[in-house]
This record gives sequence, C-alpha cells and structure tokens, in this order.
Amino acid sequence: MTAREIAAAVAARDLSAEESVRGALERIAAADHLNATITVCGDAALARARAGVTGRLAGVPLVVKDLIDTAGIRTTYASRVYTGHVPERTAPAVAALEAEGAIVVAKANADEFAWGVAGQNPHHGDVGNPLHPGRIAGGSSGGNAALLAVGAVPLALGTDTGGSLRMPAAACGVVGLKPALGAVPTAGVFPLAPSFDTVGPMAATVGDCALAHAILTGQPAPPPADLAGVRAGVLTAPPDVTGAAAEDARDPRADAVAELLRTLGAEVTEVVLPAPEADTWPVFYAEAAAAHAATFPSRAAEYGRTVRAKLEAAALTAEADVARAGRALTAWRAAARDVPGVDLVASPALGVTELPRAGVDELEVRLAVSAYTRPFSYLGWPAIAIGGLQLAARDARTLLAAALAAEAAGVRAQTVLTRGLQHRAEVAG
Repeated sequence: MTAREIAAAVAARDLSAEESVRGALERIAAADHLNATITVCGDAALARARAGVTGRLAGVPLVVKDLIDTAGIRTTYASRVYTGHVPERTAPAVAALEAEGAIVVAKANADEFAWGVAGQNPHHGDVGNPLHPGRIAGGSSGGNAALLAVGAVPLALGTDTGGSLRMPAAACGVVGLKPALGAVPTAGVFPLAPSFDTVGPMAATVGDCALAHAILTGQPAPPPADLAGVRAGVLTAPPDVTGAAAEDARDPRADAVAELLRTLGAEVTEVVLPAPEADTWPVFYAEAAAAHAATFPSRAAEYGRTVRAKLEAAALTAEADVARAGRALTAWRAAARDVPGVDLVASPALGVTELPRAGVDELEVRLAVSAYTRPFSYLGWPAIAIGGLQLAARDARTLLAAALAAEAAGVRAQTVLTRGLQHRAEVAG
C-alpha cells in the first residue's frame, strides 16, 4: 500500500495504525539481510500507533535516515563517534510528518556522516541492493532506498547534498525528491555542507513524495500537468561543477530520455547548463571541515577510512580558494536563472551506465556516480529521481507537475532502469 492508501484506510477504519506499524516492523525484520537499518524502534512506534493518530499520513510507517534527529531514539549520524547519541529534540522535518500522523519505525543505515555515494558504512555495514544484488545500493540514503524497494515501508525521509536522495533511488528503483535549497528546515540534521544540504522524501511513488513535500514545505502539491507544450531540455553529458570544459562524449542514454519525454508530449531539445567561472568544490570542502571541527582530527581514529581521507583533503583547502569558489557559486546560480531557456531539465540520474559492484572503493567512483546529481544540488534547484530518470526545474511546482504527469501516464520507478541502455518507461494504454 502507498502512504496515501494507508492513511485513507486508517481514516476509514479499514486498517488500524497498529496493524500498519506491526506489518512494517515484520517486513523490516524480514529484510534484515539488506542491513538497511541502524536502529528499529518497534515498541515506541507501536505505542504511538495505539495512542491514536490522525492526518494526511495517519498510520503511515516512516523510516528516517540516521543523520536526522529523533527525540528519544538513538541517532548515530551513521558514525562511530556518535554511537550512543540519543537526541532530546526531534528535527522539524520529522515533526512535520509526525504531526500529520506518520509513525517513525526505524532509523536507516547510510554512508558515514552522509558523505558517500555507495551506501557503504564501515561501522554498521554496507546496505544491500534488492533490485540489483551484488551492486551498490547508492548513497548516502541507501538504507531508505533498500527498504522502500522491498515494500517494507511506504515512506522515508533522507538528506541530499550532492545527490544522496536521488542516487539510491535510481540504484534501487524507487523515487527520491530533493526539494529546492532552503525549502525544508535542516535544523536537527548533522550538516555535511550547509550551502547545499537539503532534506526530502523518498517513496515508491511520485504521488507519495509529492504529498510528503507538501507537508514538509507547506506548499500544496500540484495536479499532474499535461506535458504538451512543456519545454524540456535533455542533458547529453554530465555538467561540471569545476568550470572545466564539457565532455565531448555523448551519453548514449540521452536519446532514451528524449524519447520518453516526447512520448509524454513535451517539446524536447538538447541543452547544456551554464558552467561556473571557477571551481566551486572549495565551498563544499570548507563547510564539511567546519562541520567536523569538534571531532576531527581529535577523534580521527573513530572515523572510517573513506571519510577520514576526505576530511584530511578538506583541511588543506585554502581560504583564497574558498572565497573564489563562493563568488563563482553565486554567479553560477544567477546565470542559471535564465539559462538554459527551458521549463524542465532531464537526464539519467546516475553518471554511470552500470552500477558499481558492491564493495567498490567509493573514492574511485564517487565523482562518476554523482555527475548528474551534483550540479542541481549546487544550483539549489529541486530535482527528482524516478528510478534512473532525473528531472529538475527551477521551481518545485513545475517539477512535481511534470513528475506526477509522468507517473499518471504509467512511468514507474522500477521500469525506468539504471544499467546499460535499458533506460525505458512503460506507458499506460
């Protein structure tokens, strides 16, 4: 059942919130082999369900990425440093969903401190990919994606700084929605890089993501909009955040993306994003280093190898480079308000045509895997991954209307595949 269906059934008293939660806990236990959770809070979830809940998400089991604070529930930030941390306050984003009746049933496994693209964690183990066994689950919200992919829960809340909602959604065949920068409060979330950090929903359907987005932002979800007349631009190669020249090689999946959009009625052209005038990475690195100043390098031995290597590199970032990158980032965001001149930008969600194998060295694949997601995090645009398809726009209403229209026409996350040239969609009728 989708989140909408569960809430409707609870409201109609065809299903109790306790039955809904108990079923989710049983499915989470059955998916234990995926290593998708860090903490399961069954007793607290059942107690809340028995107490009674109402709202647009009444009785909906919710999994929350372990980067996000939940009062009274262990929140480790997917690390060893905070292994016994139990927050006193719940993050506003979680509280907004709970206020509408959602019930937190578990904290999901993720890359350590959310800094990774593979769903790998040296302390809690790597997340398994149920859609593509033996391949990475994507990160950093990999636990969320794996649980959604097996139907353990209908809704999850994660974070996205460079693609952490969208990459695992693509890898596991679900939906991940990154809201516009600043649209959802990030209070109560361990920061990775505040200039890019966002909090957003994941689900099996665009409709459930749109409902959660409406609750998180206070903006009503738009109805599906006919894509006839929508100007859609297709990226033929991954954009670059460093100001380097665009790749000459054409992504072979671009034609499949364009074909899908034309099938849905859009006016399709090939586009490129404007490039920043200088490397913008130093902003990311400087902010990441600042976020860990209290524990790194003083507790470096408690960090995993991958994040330790990243923080050691981040510590070398020069102030002059950070200032230059900040100016370039501001100018780049301003330029992208008008260029490209389209309503919607589409691309593959992942920068690789084949998912890396489980156990791969994340440092070797992180830039390639996140090549299509990073630019929209840097620009601050809302973006959504429907399986292996990414859509982005300057405003959430345009984006969600298009994504809902695609879903209404029959596009499903698990039929918009990730690997090779199997990027396709089944269209109803």
